[in-house]
Amino acid sequence: MTTTLTQTARDNRGIATEGRSPEELRDLVSHWGAELELAPAETIVEWAAATFGERFCVTSSMGDAVLAHLASTVVPGVDVVFLDTGYHFVETLGTADAVKHTMNVNLITITPKQTVAEQDATEGKDLFRTDPDRCCALRKLAPLKDSLAEYDAWATGLRRAETHNRVIAPVIGWDAKKGKVKVSPLARWSDEQVERYIQDNGVLVNPLAYDGYPSIGCAPCTRRVAPGDDPRSGRWAGTNKTECGIHQ
Repeated sequence: MTTTLTQTARDNRGIATEGRSPEELRDLVSHWGAELELAPAETIVEWAAATFGERFCVTSSMGDAVLAHLASTVVPGVDVVFLDTGYHFVETLGTADAVKHTMNVNLITITPKQTVAEQDATEGKDLFRTDPDRCCALRKLAPLKDSLAEYDAWATGLRRAETHNRVIAPVIGWDAKKGKVKVSPLARWSDEQVERYIQDNGVLVNPLAYDGYPSIGCAPCTRRVAPGDDPRSGRWAGTNKTECGIHQ
């Protein structure tokens, strides 16, 4: 199965395919969700690439490059979408640049419609502080939705172990808000499995991950986390916000 899927996935790259209808996509999720629930991450990526061809992409926040690396070994030249919010740490931008130049991927960097300065002028300065939900909507949700328009399926590095809110994240799911198939090849991976993959494959990791930032978002909204605390407690610290909305 793995060999066949890999060859098919490679054959499909470079072939522009017409998008499937929402009904067809939901049927795929219904059929394959349970089938692939316990499959290795590589097999899940192989299935997605074989099924969707050029209408499949990987997204990465550049906290690490585990999913990008794994996908590149299965589907060389795979599209990796990186969202540059304009508020990223220098280290995050550096990780994205390193992925672009060291991995066999097609890195696609997307940006919001407005620069930070333009947003300050229209929405008020430091919207991330006065209305973080709207800031995320403008600088994350809207540009990502626009960038995914040409795809039927997108892969994320979402893992159930990261937070209680993600425990039920399916390996193959239906993202109703985006009208896309959402693929989470690493959903069942533990922290130990991620670290083992990084060590075994020499995968790039954002340097901030070793400086007290186990979960890395925009610089103004991310704080260091004390040892033993919830890894995501440094995101939107001091507020009730726990997610940007991409995975909700």
